[in-house]
Amino acid sequence: MLQILNRENQSRTFWVLFAFTIVVIIGMQLTGGPLKTDAAPGGIVTFEIIGTLEGSLDIINSWQGQSMTWAGINMGLDFLFIVLYSLTLAMACRLIADKFVHPLIKQSGIWLARAVFLAAMLDVIENIALIKLLTGSQSEFLPILARWCALPKFFLIILALIYVILGIYPAMIRPTKN
Repeated sequence: MLQILNRENQSRTFWVLFAFTIVVIIGMQLTGGPLKTDAAPGGIVTFEIIGTLEGSLDIINSWQGQSMTWAGINMGLDFLFIVLYSLTLAMACRLIADKFVHPLIKQSGIWLARAVFLAAMLDVIENIALIKLLTGSQSEFLPILARWCALPKFFLIILALIYVILGIYPAMIRPTKN
């Protein structure tokens, strides 16, 4: 994606994506508030990683009424968030990788940019499993699937975020190659 944008447009595109990502994060925080219950102290994240049908059903039961509406809105926003975070984080990894000469650091950024898209695919699978549970499925497999998509998703996203955070300052002081 970066190859089709010149350097100035890459930076501008990143910041626009970043701003939209932040707006959606705020929306998800607002809609996720009502999902924090005794059964789901972490809200939707608890639902993502619970891993058992019994635990999932306890969470869903704690969300009956208006909270189920909030769960649906939150899940819908999450699909938009997947697109935004994957593009934004992958672009950040690539922009930082392009500033480095050391092949291992550069290649790590390129690999992590690709890994973010794998995380996004896992996130979509996880969301579909959770939606099936929210709409009444009693499949014991779905909470397990959601958990084993969520855990590597979080791991890959955290690795990419660490790369970006650690690479920001060194990338800022390195001149851009032409």
